[in-house]
Amino acid sequence: MTLELKIQPLRYVLAVVEEGSFHGAAKQLHRSQPALSMAIRDLEERLGQPLFEKSQKGQLTPYGEYCLPRFRELIKQHDRLAADLQHVALGQQGRVTLATVPSVASRLMPEFLAAFIAEYPHININLHDENAKFVCRMVANGEVDLGISSVWAQDERLSYTHLFEDNIGVVLHRDHPLANRKSLQWQELKEERFIANGTSRLLEKTAAASLVDNNDFYISNMISLIAMLEAGSGITTLPRLAFPVDNRKLCFVPLSEPKLVRQIGIIKLANRSLSPSAQALEEVILKRLTAVRS
Repeated sequence: MTLELKIQPLRYVLAVVEEGSFHGAAKQLHRSQPALSMAIRDLEERLGQPLFEKSQKGQLTPYGEYCLPRFRELIKQHDRLAADLQHVALGQQGRVTLATVPSVASRLMPEFLAAFIAEYPHININLHDENAKFVCRMVANGEVDLGISSVWAQDERLSYTHLFEDNIGVVLHRDHPLANRKSLQWQELKEERFIANGTSRLLEKTAAASLVDNNDFYISNMISLIAMLEAGSGITTLPRLAFPVDNRKLCFVPLSEPKLVRQIGIIKLANRSLSPSAQALEEVILKRLTAVRS
């Protein structure tokens, strides 16, 4: 039968050795001497050997000298494990995997994650930058704890909590005749060379769906898309967060008819609890990003 050891009596043994007597140990630990003696006697019975000499109560037996460094190591391991478990339970330590759409990753995550890491320095963040479809897929497959994205398609496995709306607009070269407009209607774009991209699905089932249906190009990579736009090869639509604000060759003109927005929220598995560290991240996301407006 495997021997089970309680940690507290081991602490009593160490205290007796450090203080040199049962009386001193009891005083240090704020326990009565009979209670301390009884706990050590019970430990000795469990071990099958005395730890202290009977004639000199604070003197270890040879067996006690063998046990002492092992008791110290066991107590250290116990305290280290208890602290780790408590930190994880409180969301102060652990690892979280997060997937976001590229515009959120580049525009919002740097400042947000810097603030989060300052508040939770012992939580390790693994960030994936993917399009909305893959963000939802990664969450549904359990590859990441949380996603920040629009919902690609209805999926009963996923839970969505709204954060903010991201306005859709037309992106075109600054030399384009429509570049100085305050807003544009989709009918004004019918004769333009339209470059579809991963976010163009937001135009589907709207009055502007024909722009996507009759596109001249489809480019999923943002770097290639921007290069085509800078070359004046066409126009596209993008959420405002996805527009490169420091680009001097392109401009963003809001689409007024139809007025479209991209819904951005937290995506997680509907029927599975988050780890404490992921809960901490979710709470900070809700606190800091719910107020974002494009």
